[in-house]
Amino acid sequence: MKIEHYVGRSAEIVYLESKGSLAVKRVSIYAVRGGKVRVLDWKRKSFATLRADRILSAIPVIGRVS
Repeated sequence: MKIEHYVGRSAEIVYLESKGSLAVKRVSIYAVRGGKVRVLDWKRKSFATLRADRILSAIPVIGRVS
């Protein structure tokens, strides 16, 4: 999976948190640079920077934000 393919798109991702737990997030992906991914987290309604190596899977989200 190349997260770069999702730039400019929305996706549901599985992310490995720093404490070892898994989180499922719906995000809009804005940029990938230097192993970091800049996203807009839909639930928190804020931007975040995630480590690309901790994104375990991503699938595109089609439709409106729920």
